[in-house]
Amino acid sequence: MATWQLQEAKAKLSEVIAAAKDHGPQVITQRGVKAAVVQSFDSWEQSQQPKKPTLLEILRCGPYFEIPLPPRGQMRHRKPIKF
Repeated sequence: MATWQLQEAKAKLSEVIAAAKDHGPQVITQRGVKAAVVQSFDSWEQSQQPKKPTLLEILRCGPYFEIPLPPRGQMRHRKPIKF
């Protein structure tokens, strides 16, 4: 990611755009502070596509409820059925 000073980016805007297409996002600084980013339209459009959630993300968004379990050893067991 290349960095351009604002004055230089103004003077060479077509170069900044070409660099964004060929080499990725270009950072523009104003008084030494990062102020803007120029990126290709294809890159921007791709970043705007909604991301498909994973199964784990879907499950984490669901309701959370606890299952009451009796303390160990205190659960009653059924007698086996005889045929």
